[in-house]
Amino acid sequence: MSVTNLHLGIFGRTNTGKSSLINMLTDQDISIVSEKKGTTTDPVKKTVEIFGIGPATIIDTAGVDDLGEIGHLKIQKSLEVIRRVDCAILLIAGNQFGDYEVRLIDQFKEHDVPYIIVHNKNDISKIAAITKNAIKWHTNAEIIDISTLNSTDRDLLINSLKKIIPETVYKNLTLIGDLVKPKDLILIIIAIDSEAPEGRLIYPQNLTIRDAIDNHCITVVLREDEIEDFLKSGLTPALVITDSQIFKSVKEKLPENIPLTSFSILFARLKGNLIAYLRGTPCISNLKDGDNVLILESCTHQTSCDDIGRVKIPKKLKEFTGKRLNFKIISGLSPLPENIDDFALVIQCGGCMVTRKQLSNRINPFIKRGIPVTNYGMALAYVNGVFERVVSIFRKFYEYDRNNPKLPFIEG
Repeated sequence: MSVTNLHLGIFGRTNTGKSSLINMLTDQDISIVSEKKGTTTDPVKKTVEIFGIGPATIIDTAGVDDLGEIGHLKIQKSLEVIRRVDCAILLIAGNQFGDYEVRLIDQFKEHDVPYIIVHNKNDISKIAAITKNAIKWHTNAEIIDISTLNSTDRDLLINSLKKIIPETVYKNLTLIGDLVKPKDLILIIIAIDSEAPEGRLIYPQNLTIRDAIDNHCITVVLREDEIEDFLKSGLTPALVITDSQIFKSVKEKLPENIPLTSFSILFARLKGNLIAYLRGTPCISNLKDGDNVLILESCTHQTSCDDIGRVKIPKKLKEFTGKRLNFKIISGLSPLPENIDDFALVIQCGGCMVTRKQLSNRINPFIKRGIPVTNYGMALAYVNGVFERVVSIFRKFYEYDRNNPKLPFIEG
């Protein structure tokens, strides 16, 4: 099962030919090319097929040397993209290499983004030895010299990109493949409430069902009010997967000997940092009056009175802790708050609509500062008293002291 494609960012000064480079990569005229500086404003995503690489989302960014107040905002938007990409191209031209490029290199290093440096427009001026030496003073990244007007340089560019694309981008990921075996019966229980879209299943549910099919499992899908009728059949599921928000109801109807988890927790393992979540979730019990809790939604969606992140989780946490808590919610991939130390806990959604890299860069600043992180499913499991049960299926992969969440975890 593949759930994401390559995210490639193009960075550089204005008028270095970023749009022309994208057209060259894709062999299509999909970016506006202009000699006028500042044609590209906000970062623009283009989902394409790159021959020799595969499906990719290319992000075209504004020049990092744009001037003025508006230019500063463009630059900030461009730098934010670095957190979202799997790899990057730093584009230069005319042998210009200086503070702008060094700043980008520093950002690539900070966010563990592999990159190459491409000197463009070598039909006008080839890269000089002094430029190469200046670059090598700051980085060991590969440097190539091309012209987007020369179609034969496309192969050189693609071959260089292949060397830096992280293996995880094309790794055959699975949600449940290592938890089950062929012909196992998988029971999928879906909540039908005001958040459930009419006539279709939501993305995590679709992916889970497809993953079960790909792993040759027998899959049964039903609503929470049909659990008891199913159990009367005498069939015993090898695994039950449900929506986190109905944990309490499912737990009461499902025998203890049947393994249980949720879509959100499966995605926590697939895209997030399960070890950090396992360690951070019990810290819910340590929350105090006045503590700030940050809720991160990785997508934007229409909210309702039953919204899991904006309504249900805050309500459950207040009821469970009995504390006066303050909640801040950030949706999409908007910038994080400037002072992250203000938060006592971070709750990340499953991240089904973003890449693993994007989600990691979202929560890593908190992990590095020692701020507890959890995710929607694990937080709801904890406050509903089923945390140990729904993470027990992962014990063969992770070992930790459940009675002391401050101790480090050892990945098995």
